[in-house]
Amino acid sequence: MHKAGFVNIVGKPNAGKSTLLNQLMGEKLAIVTQKAQTTRRRIFGIYNEEDLQIVFSDTPGVLEPKYGLQEKMMDFVKDSLQDADVFLFIVDILDKTEPFDFLVEKLNKIPVPVLILVNKIDASNQEDLEKAMEMWHERIPKAEILPISALKGFNTEVILPKLKSLLPENPPYYDKDQYTDKSERFFVNEAIREKILLNYEKEIPYSVEVVTEMFKEKEGIIFIDSIIYVERDTQKGIIIGHKGEAIKKVGTEARLDLEKFFSKKIHLNLFVKVKKDWRKNDRDLKNFGYR
Repeated sequence: MHKAGFVNIVGKPNAGKSTLLNQLMGEKLAIVTQKAQTTRRRIFGIYNEEDLQIVFSDTPGVLEPKYGLQEKMMDFVKDSLQDADVFLFIVDILDKTEPFDFLVEKLNKIPVPVLILVNKIDASNQEDLEKAMEMWHERIPKAEILPISALKGFNTEVILPKLKSLLPENPPYYDKDQYTDKSERFFVNEAIREKILLNYEKEIPYSVEVVTEMFKEKEGIIFIDSIIYVERDTQKGIIIGHKGEAIKKVGTEARLDLEKFFSKKIHLNLFVKVKKDWRKNDRDLKNFGYR
């Protein structure tokens, strides 16, 4: 008997969705930073055992969109609410703001199992945990609630067996040697964007999109040319930095991560270009893959 299905991870920004995906996959597929809106697209992580295939879907954090890019990000979330066999709703125990009503309503109505994962319990206490579990039991009564720490790997080992028990009998949806739906260039773009999120402040990381124009392997070395797009000339100067030091740091950090990811030597060239107000331009968003 072979089981297979789609398990969609949803929640607010910074709840720990991407950290959880990486923990369950045993590999870094999704970039992770402390900044909200780190995840912009829907990413599939394909977990395989001999008699099991789980297609995990990591989505952007649920937010109230303020411009075109954020609207497209929320489209990925809405898509993810249509096609799951099981939902993992991850909530941050430290987040005291109200959850989005539309998401709670949707999870109450859908006819598939919901697991609520109360995350970051390593940074909380027993009293707050009990309050959170009670609150979520009232809000989504049908859901099973598990306390976890995705970052520390606490209690995450119970999630895979739980999912296996909930998924339907199906043949695998993807080849068993496939672990994601994304291309090599996608992971290059994300590695560079992660380093920008980590190295720059304020609006800069959110004004950036990365496009890899060349990815070519030759004699055991991967040659990569990637363009960092920003919205204004002033941002271009900040990305490059004094005597190019800032972009050199980004390139070095991204290259080291990519060498680990691809297990090959990497030759990475970075270029910076201005595409004015691309986050609000439908044509630019479409060209960047935000349909």
